[in-house]
Amino acid sequence: MAYVKLDVNAVKKFCADVFEKRGFSKEESDDIVDVLSTADLYGIESHGVQRLIRYHKAIDEGSIIPGVEPSLIHKTPISAVFDAPKSMGQVMGKMGMNMAIDMAKEHGIGAVVVRGSNHYGIAGYYTKMAADNDMLGICMTNTEAIAIPTYGKKAMLGTSPIAVCMPADPVDFWYDVSTTVVTRGKLEVYNKKEAPLPQGWAADENGKDCSEADRVLKNIIGKLGGGIFPLGGADELTGSHKGYGLGVIVEIFTSIFSGGTTSPHVKNSGNADTSFCFWAIDYGIFGDKKEIKARMSTLLQELRESPKADGHDRIYTHGEKEMESQADKLKNGIPVNDKTVAEMKGIGQQLGLDFDSYFKA
Repeated sequence: MAYVKLDVNAVKKFCADVFEKRGFSKEESDDIVDVLSTADLYGIESHGVQRLIRYHKAIDEGSIIPGVEPSLIHKTPISAVFDAPKSMGQVMGKMGMNMAIDMAKEHGIGAVVVRGSNHYGIAGYYTKMAADNDMLGICMTNTEAIAIPTYGKKAMLGTSPIAVCMPADPVDFWYDVSTTVVTRGKLEVYNKKEAPLPQGWAADENGKDCSEADRVLKNIIGKLGGGIFPLGGADELTGSHKGYGLGVIVEIFTSIFSGGTTSPHVKNSGNADTSFCFWAIDYGIFGDKKEIKARMSTLLQELRESPKADGHDRIYTHGEKEMESQADKLKNGIPVNDKTVAEMKGIGQQLGLDFDSYFKA
């Protein structure tokens, strides 16, 4: 599969026009696209513009409805619960973390949960919002059942990412990982490439290792059995039970706290019934913020400077690769595979947008 590098601003303009054509306001469209393009800039292709086709189809089928007004179900000075049926995930994500940040500014901590929404992009985008306000950010989401429990053969939990961002110099600690070996989006990328899945990523309908991305994805969508292994793989010997447990923890912070749909009961590929949580913590509640940030920065630098294994000359801290990727792609363009380009052109044609005109020199 071939890749072409596209200018990030041109990609953002095209995608924003797509979402405006679909009924979102300009501000909402820009927010949605900022989340998508940030994923591509950070090198997370699975959650970037290749997801545009998923959102487009979900709007067509009515799983995503532009302009949804969320209902406030429960509120305290430091917490809130929202019901946002068929809302756009990125719109609710920005709203949720902004509210958590405002609470933390006033009370030191803010926690917001949302239920009934859709895929919201990379969880780490929202934690970076908190860090940019000199706060610790935490974010999680459940998804449709994609992960099989340790020693199981039926998907029962989501990919259930956990993201944390803590301010530090010179690079924030930015951690955003699924509690499964890989995400569904990574399977979608391999399927587009028609490439075999590495061993230990996913299971067939019998719970056995499977290298066929198309088969695994069809099984997930059709609820036919199998799915992705928890972080740690298929066996307790390699830590499978740890990823399995983390997936349950994410359910607690998202669907359980919000009263939303738990992963075993999420339907329609996770459209219109996923739950999120957004936490912002003003770490000044623990002491002098400058001292705390300095301690964090020192720890990260000590990790970078620690002895390297044979054959390796660098230890990264979480967030460094993403910042370096962003700098490169802002200068040289976002790599987009030809199948995603074809999807974007098709969407543009449906909406009366000339894809090629956005990328003329």
